[in-house]
Amino acid sequence: MKSSRFQVLSDAEVTTIQQHTLEILETVGIKVEVKKMRGMLADLGCRVDEAKKIVYFKPSVVESLVKKAPREYTLCGADPARRWPVSPDTRVFGGLGTAINFYDLETGAYRPTTLKDQTDHIVLFDHLDNIVSNQMDIWPNDIPMQCIHVEAIRSWAKNCTKSFGMGAYGVLATRDMMEMTSIVMGGRENIRDRHPFISIVSIQSPLSTAQIQLEGLMILAEWGQPALVSPEAMAGTTAPVTLAGLLLQQNAEVIAHVVMAQAVNPGTPVMYGTVSTIAEMRRGTVALGSIETGMISAGAAQLAHSYGLPCRAVAGATESKTLDMQCGVERFQSMLLAALGGANYITCVGTIESTTAGAHELAVIDNELIGMVQRAIRGVEVNDISLAMDVIRRVGPDGNYLMEEHTQRHFRGEHFIPKLADRDKRDIWEKAGGKEMIARARDEAKKILSKHRERELDPEIAKALDDYVAMVAKRSLDEFYAAEWEA
Repeated sequence: MKSSRFQVLSDAEVTTIQQHTLEILETVGIKVEVKKMRGMLADLGCRVDEAKKIVYFKPSVVESLVKKAPREYTLCGADPARRWPVSPDTRVFGGLGTAINFYDLETGAYRPTTLKDQTDHIVLFDHLDNIVSNQMDIWPNDIPMQCIHVEAIRSWAKNCTKSFGMGAYGVLATRDMMEMTSIVMGGRENIRDRHPFISIVSIQSPLSTAQIQLEGLMILAEWGQPALVSPEAMAGTTAPVTLAGLLLQQNAEVIAHVVMAQAVNPGTPVMYGTVSTIAEMRRGTVALGSIETGMISAGAAQLAHSYGLPCRAVAGATESKTLDMQCGVERFQSMLLAALGGANYITCVGTIESTTAGAHELAVIDNELIGMVQRAIRGVEVNDISLAMDVIRRVGPDGNYLMEEHTQRHFRGEHFIPKLADRDKRDIWEKAGGKEMIARARDEAKKILSKHRERELDPEIAKALDDYVAMVAKRSLDEFYAAEWEA
């Protein structure tokens, strides 16, 4: 059987949270920062306090629009032949973070991130077999801010066959990302159903929206691209200190955003997301590496599936500042709990320090940790072949199974075989250089990067991407701000 699902809520408790969610949305409401969206919701029958920008969501509107969100859809890569189904029944892993500092792969120095770091990260993700998507993990410091999103998509097109994603950065930037993605894929019609681009839409807790994020959500919906609507609430500061209270507030926030996406374009693919955790109450800071993060992820997955929605959860996060024991313990436990809890798209690979810093070698290690998690959740298959009764009879007492055909045929599928973890005896390990896991991962990252060659793009596509980047580079930041919709 598959490994048992880790659940933090009973069925009755899920129903209670759903009922209270409707009450919160109807009586407390959500602050909606975009006038255009408030108007759309008012047209659907929701009560709006225009002076306070608060929308009181009518229960019947909530229930009908949530049902319009698809239960499953397909992600594809820059190579459209690469596809991954996403639903409440599937599980994939991707990167995410906003690393502005980095451990240099060559020197080990801790320094600001660069565009080369971003490109190298995209390359690594394309080669790491347990990861399906890169979610704009690196935020370069050496190029103008208004160019980061277009440089990232151009680099993805040149260096990656998998899917890609970024954040919702307001009107102009989100439209840029949609236009450039359609260039890469050969036209707008080619991304409607295949979804090469997925975007994080952050939610402003408690019970509010962030203007540029909501604008981005509306544009993503217009283009039919998946939106990972995700609160980043902290129990004790921006959410109730109790996990049940946080899950209730988060549920109201997510469901409101799902409704808003469907109001723009019924059938828009979404994920019920969470980056929520507890606050470190002694400091008032975030604690993404806490055990409670995994518990919140499990609760979010239960709630998401109760609405028939896939769930995105944060995992592999740590507050550690170095690649130490804390870093390893915190990242692995959150990956395992999110996966056992049923999360379907699990993000945060290669990051430390609350996802604000990263390291290439850590991405390689996370790829191996994900392999371990995937093996754990696959569980134990019991059938006539796996029970091996005939083999047990044949080998008998005091025998050995090493040379049995059954062993040779099944060990690769039954056992997780690590590429980085060392299982040799000490003398063999010492003769091989006596390297710790971080050093072996660093060597592997360097090997991948040294062998990589850019993809051969159609010259017309390459020129169109270059021209688009050049056009954006001429804009001022004021042009981005001026394009925002009326609040």
